[in-house]
Amino acid sequence: MPNIKVIIPAYNEAESIPLVIKDIPSIVDEVIVVSNNSTDNTEINAKNAGATVLVEKQKGYGYACLKGMEYIAEQKNKPDIVVFLDGDYSDYPEELTKIVEPILEDNIDFVVGARVKELREDGSMTKPQIFGNWLATSLMRIFFRSTFTDLGPFRAIKYDKLLGLKMEDKTYGWTVEMQLKALKQKLSYKEIPVNYRNRIGVSKVSGTIKGAIFAGIKILTWIFKYSFK
Repeated sequence: MPNIKVIIPAYNEAESIPLVIKDIPSIVDEVIVVSNNSTDNTEINAKNAGATVLVEKQKGYGYACLKGMEYIAEQKNKPDIVVFLDGDYSDYPEELTKIVEPILEDNIDFVVGARVKELREDGSMTKPQIFGNWLATSLMRIFFRSTFTDLGPFRAIKYDKLLGLKMEDKTYGWTVEMQLKALKQKLSYKEIPVNYRNRIGVSKVSGTIKGAIFAGIKILTWIFKYSFK
């Protein structure tokens, strides 16, 4: 059996995090919740649900993901696959088996869970999110002949390929950076349609005007940086 670890960045997700952890399939060896300076009971609830809990004081999605990767790098037994999953219960954690299947069965390097319209609950993605995804993936198609249709946070990647990407974004550009670098390094990739529902609580990115603007700027910056590199 492959060694699979899950990294979940979480900022004030006390209500949702136990539900996320509970629904993760048993094929996963370790669930790592990275509390991104949470001020509620996220850390306590995650630990009680059986997760390894880390704390990253620097706020930012990328900071939290990198913290999880640093923890894995210090372990003696490295994973075969790392899965990234949000802590707001908008994704369906039980679909993790679908996400990792192309890696296990077809030796694909990188898999993204695509939040396709027919599987999305009404209101689960804001208009800025939908437009941002369309714009980013359209530009990737133009510049890199990519077939990506989404920047979905639910994703799996071979651990050695993840290390090879040398991820660096600390905030909103984490997902698009990973996809751009996968394209530049010619990793094999695949999208798997996944269900998506309204999150528990308010989004820290798309739920605020400031967050949506900064996320959009960061995504476009990464795309144009790699397009003319």
